[in-house]
Amino acid sequence: MMYEEHHVLNPVTKAHTASTSLAVLTTLIDRLDSDAVIGTDIIPWSCPVPVFGDWLNPRVATLGINPSYREFVDRSGKQLQGACRRFHTLDSLGLETWAEADARHLELLIDTYRLYFRRNPYDTWFRKLDFAIAGTNASYYDRPSSACHLDLVPFATLRKWNELSARQRASLLSLAGDTLGILLRDSQVRLLILNGSSVVKGFQSVAGLSLQAKEIPSWSLRRRSTGSVRGIAYTGATETVSGIELDRQLAVLGFNHNLQSSFGVTMEVIFSIREWIAQTAEEAK
Repeated sequence: MMYEEHHVLNPVTKAHTASTSLAVLTTLIDRLDSDAVIGTDIIPWSCPVPVFGDWLNPRVATLGINPSYREFVDRSGKQLQGACRRFHTLDSLGLETWAEADARHLELLIDTYRLYFRRNPYDTWFRKLDFAIAGTNASYYDRPSSACHLDLVPFATLRKWNELSARQRASLLSLAGDTLGILLRDSQVRLLILNGSSVVKGFQSVAGLSLQAKEIPSWSLRRRSTGSVRGIAYTGATETVSGIELDRQLAVLGFNHNLQSSFGVTMEVIFSIREWIAQTAEEAK
């Protein structure tokens, strides 16, 4: 049996989860206005993005590092406006600082998270990952959604993750706190898929978990100057994330190739990863 169940939350549970989401968002907003963000390269006018899509019912979630700056700007670096906007900013909410945000603003932010894949998703990034998880009968684009996306760090940065210093990355992971654990605890997610070696390393750190690694020859990426880059699959399970106790066992699968940015990731490799996810998820059940 695959992860196709759409177990709809009852109204009481849904209300509790929505309340928790507001509390998490309030905490993240407060951190944006704290001294802790100084020197982290966080885009100061961009909102936190703890989740992409409806997180209340999906049983499958993917995990990345942090939101791309392209969620907020176009190719020329200009802030997205109007129908092109994906998430709110200080400007779109008419705020001078995040300290001015009230419950009404938070509800507007949550609305953009929940409806992300119905409006203007960053398909260049998400379509490859959606294809990779399709063997679990889950998709970001289902209505209602059967998959959502989470990040280790819910803040967009001016530079890519691998361009940040080790100190900046550590500060950002600390700033994210227990957000991931709380969201997973209050969701229905039972399968978490890690996209890339940086995500695998970060998740193992926050979860206090050592995933089992196995080389997959068909995932090897060829390099002219340095030879091939091995493909590694990761498997494991946990009942705690970021120090937060979950009420269930969470199956965790991962791969070392970042599907969107690893040079030389072919469709053949992505298809092989998709088949492995489907088979391993089935076996995990």
